[in-house]
Amino acid sequence: MVARMKILIIEDDPEAAAYLAKAFREAGIVSDHASDGESGLFMASENSYDVLVIDRMLPRRDGLSVITELRRKDIHTPVLILSALGQVDDRVTGLRAGGDDYLPKPYAFNELLARVEVLGRRKGTPEQDMVYRVGDLELDRLSHSVRRQGKEIPLQPREFRLLEYLMKNAGQVVTRTMLLENVWDYHFDPQTNVIDVHVSRLRSKIEKDFDVPLLRTVRGAGYMIKDDRAPA
Repeated sequence: MVARMKILIIEDDPEAAAYLAKAFREAGIVSDHASDGESGLFMASENSYDVLVIDRMLPRRDGLSVITELRRKDIHTPVLILSALGQVDDRVTGLRAGGDDYLPKPYAFNELLARVEVLGRRKGTPEQDMVYRVGDLELDRLSHSVRRQGKEIPLQPREFRLLEYLMKNAGQVVTRTMLLENVWDYHFDPQTNVIDVHVSRLRSKIEKDFDVPLLRTVRGAGYMIKDDRAPA
């Protein structure tokens, strides 16, 4: 058993979802549930999971579209696709969309559990990339925590994603368009001040009571997070 595994079930059938949640719980696995593709995409983007179990046929956004969008956003959480479409071509399509495994319905839960456990042992990203550091600021993607000089800094989910993207690209200018695509998913007009507001809030949280500023505005270009004390 993979210790402390947490998974997301994206399934629109309430009975099937309840059955899976109960069975996983009995196996010692914690699960969250989303009943449609849009909710599932949001939850998978905003939270850290070991494995995503995604039904292919979903309302609002189909399962393959969810997976494709997650991969586009550089989220590599292992995905097990569940589907009544079990032909070879269907499986190939699912895997090419970014799925890691494909299990046709009906299935035996023991097999599903074994596949989830295998996926949970995989590393979606290298271990060193689980923690981002810029100077004395540290972001842990697994525990979803941020610390500076050992002091925990509570952030809202969107602020965490914003900081994560900035730290992933530390030392580089991040444009407003890049932020719109990777943090806000194109949902806002580029002329909106939502980015400026969030950056301002984030800056106040990670720089208040600390001597060295890290997050800067690059006039006419975008934003950059960098520790000027570090070698160029």
